[in-house]
Amino acid sequence: MDSTTILSPSILSSDFLHLGETVGMLEDSKADWIHLDVMDGVFVPNISFGFQVIKDIARVATKPLDVHLMIVDPDRYIPVLEECGAEYACVHYEACTHLNRTLQNIHAHGMKAGVALNPHTPVSAIEYIAQYADMVLIMSVNPGFGGQHFIENTVRKVAETKALLERTGSRALIEVDGGVTAENAKALVAAGADALVAGSAVMSSPDPKAMIDRLKSLR
Repeated sequence: MDSTTILSPSILSSDFLHLGETVGMLEDSKADWIHLDVMDGVFVPNISFGFQVIKDIARVATKPLDVHLMIVDPDRYIPVLEECGAEYACVHYEACTHLNRTLQNIHAHGMKAGVALNPHTPVSAIEYIAQYADMVLIMSVNPGFGGQHFIENTVRKVAETKALLERTGSRALIEVDGGVTAENAKALVAAGADALVAGSAVMSSPDPKAMIDRLKSLR
């Protein structure tokens, strides 16, 4: 990883009985952002946590909150997310009927707008909205659960996303989420990834802080 690569550890795989300690560890680590996965049991087959948890984390966190909305009709919750103190609000292409309007809505509420693509969704789907996004999140697993195996053709998809962003003049960051490890991180960055979400790789490590150090020091 380049030293400028953003590392955004996900709390999804953490011990929720000790969530405050986890946030404290992330605050005291070399992590750049804190990744928060909101799941509704409808768009994905799992339920994670709600907005009160995000609001509580925001009270103690100084690092940007990178919120990934794996939910249907995310527009309903954008004002709430602003109140929670999110820096990034990332919605799924597959969940938004009027994606351009959704991105405008996120910006109107003072947040940066991200667009997530499921593994089956081609990069070409965002050709005409890429210039309005601040981030494109490439799912490298099927969304809904932590601990899944990395989908190998994600590296090629990152490269295709990079080419599309350059072609359209978009300045959006490319983030990769799902199965990111020390073994595949370098290939993702080489393909054009600007930010990596690391969930199980960090939270299931015997020493999460040391794993963050390792991921940030990869060359």
